[in-house]
Amino acid sequence: MAGHSKWANIQHRKGRQDEKRGKIWTRVIREITVAARLSGADLALNPRLRLAVDKAKAANLPADTVKKNIDKATGNLEGVHYDEIRYEGYGIGGAAVIIDTMTDNKVRTVAEVRHVFSKYGGNLGTDGSVSFQFKHCGQFVFAPGTSEDKVMEIALEAGADDVVTDDDGAIEVITSPHDFEAVKAALEAAGLKPEVAEVTMRAENTVELSGEDGVRMQKLLDAIEDLDDVQAVFNNAEISP
Repeated sequence: MAGHSKWANIQHRKGRQDEKRGKIWTRVIREITVAARLSGADLALNPRLRLAVDKAKAANLPADTVKKNIDKATGNLEGVHYDEIRYEGYGIGGAAVIIDTMTDNKVRTVAEVRHVFSKYGGNLGTDGSVSFQFKHCGQFVFAPGTSEDKVMEIALEAGADDVVTDDDGAIEVITSPHDFEAVKAALEAAGLKPEVAEVTMRAENTVELSGEDGVRMQKLLDAIEDLDDVQAVFNNAEISP
């Protein structure tokens, strides 16, 4: 199955993350805190916490920091309470945007999100206004040049729903959230290292933006990413030069 070209967008996002390592640590710590608070500190019984700890390792977050924040969340240390809030809105050209936040101050967060949308030419929508355009799923993305046959064989055998080859040669593996960990383990055991491995909101259809519209959309997305309370940003824009 062929897909759209998204490799440039992924590389841009990874570059932004590399520039902001401190912010990545903050996001991972919040995710660990919430996951542990909701379902406990046992990694074997808490898949969300396992995924958060994997992210912490990938970001080189010190192990003692991980443990301290799990202890805070489970009541062994005093910690901060975070609420998870999702916002939905529209960017340039009607592109759909979903923003997941963790905050200790809901009033501050919604004001900041609304301000960024307004400043950069978007609009904050209501709950459900764009989420129907996305699928909650596990996603792995492999760099162009990776063996499509090998990825397809391993992934489908492990329970993946689909393998998509994008226009630029990148290979996507799509799973249900439930099967994400099993597929991840199978791919790693086969020596296949994805550039992206996450449970995400994947756009079902895309809005192609280029030129000035593409630049404006990227500025909006970057500004949203820079907000302190933002954990993740999903959108359906395909931005090309």
